[in-house]
Amino acid sequence: MTKPGIPNELVLSTSCYGPRLRSIEDQAFSAVAMGFRKLELGLSATPPELRGWDDARRETGIEMECLVVGSLKAKGPNMSGSKLGSLNAEQREMALASSRRHIQLAQRLGAPTVILRGCAVENEKLDAEADRLLHKHSTVKRDDLELLQEETREFMRKVQTKSHRQIEHFCRSVHTLRKEFPETKLAIAPGNELHDLFGFEAVQWVMDDLAAHKVGFWHDTARIYRRGKLGLQNQGDWLEAFASRTYGVHLRDATPDDFGLPPSLGEVDFKLVAEYLPKDAAKVIDVDPTHGRPEVLASVQFLMGLGY
Repeated sequence: MTKPGIPNELVLSTSCYGPRLRSIEDQAFSAVAMGFRKLELGLSATPPELRGWDDARRETGIEMECLVVGSLKAKGPNMSGSKLGSLNAEQREMALASSRRHIQLAQRLGAPTVILRGCAVENEKLDAEADRLLHKHSTVKRDDLELLQEETREFMRKVQTKSHRQIEHFCRSVHTLRKEFPETKLAIAPGNELHDLFGFEAVQWVMDDLAAHKVGFWHDTARIYRRGKLGLQNQGDWLEAFASRTYGVHLRDATPDDFGLPPSLGEVDFKLVAEYLPKDAAKVIDVDPTHGRPEVLASVQFLMGLGY
C-alpha cells in the first residue's frame, strides 16, 4: 500500500522526477498525492512536457512557485542563462533571449519568481586552474587539506579580481530584464563549482548593485556545502550575509561524494538554515531523481520536524 503524503508548505522541484514522469500534468498529480501544493520547474536532463498544466492546476489547486532559467532545455554543463555576464555581446544577447523566454513562461504558469543561476568564468587560464584545483581536492590527503583550501581561497580572490567586467555585464543584463518584466521577481543563486565566478564576494557586489531593483538571493544548501568543503565561505557565512534578501532555497543534503541527497541523509545543518530563512522564503526540495517517493516523503517529515 502506498504511504500517503503529508500536507506541507514545501515546494517540490520537477527535477526530482527525472525520466520517471514525462509530463508536468503527471508530475503535478504525483506531487499533490505526496502532500505538496507547490512546484518548481527545475533543471532536468529530461524536461517535462508542459501541456496539461492548466488542467492539473484547475483540478488540484497546485501552484507553480518558481522557475529556474535553463529548465526549458535538457540539463547540461553550461545551463541556459550562464552567459548573462559574457564578455561577448552576441553571447549576452542569446542569454537575454533565453531568460526572456523563461520569464514569459513563468508568467504563463503563474510563477512569481525566476531563478538566475551561474555566470561562467570566461578565462581559459582560470578555467584550467579551476580544473586543476578540483582534481587536487579529489585526491588530497588530510594532512595537506588546509594548504589546498588556502590555495583555493587565493584562486577565488584572483577570480573575483579579474571578473569585474563580467559582473558589470551581468548586472546590466539583469537591469534590462527588470525593466522589461517588473512584475516578476528575479533571484540570484551562488555558483556551483570554481568555474563559476559567483562566489561570495561576487554575489555581494551583484546584490548591492541590484538592491533597489526587486532582485533577491536564492540559497542552495548543497552548493554552499560544496564550497565550504573547498575552503570557501560556509552556510553560516552566506546566510548571515544574505538571509534578509533571500527569496528561497534549494534544499538538498550532501556529503563529500554526493551533492543531491534528500535532506536528512547527509551532512548539511538544516537546523541552522531554518534559523536564518525568512518565513516567506520558498523552501524547495530539489534532490537527484535517483531518489524516489519514500525518500522524498522522509525528507518532508524531517524538514517539518525542524520547522520548515
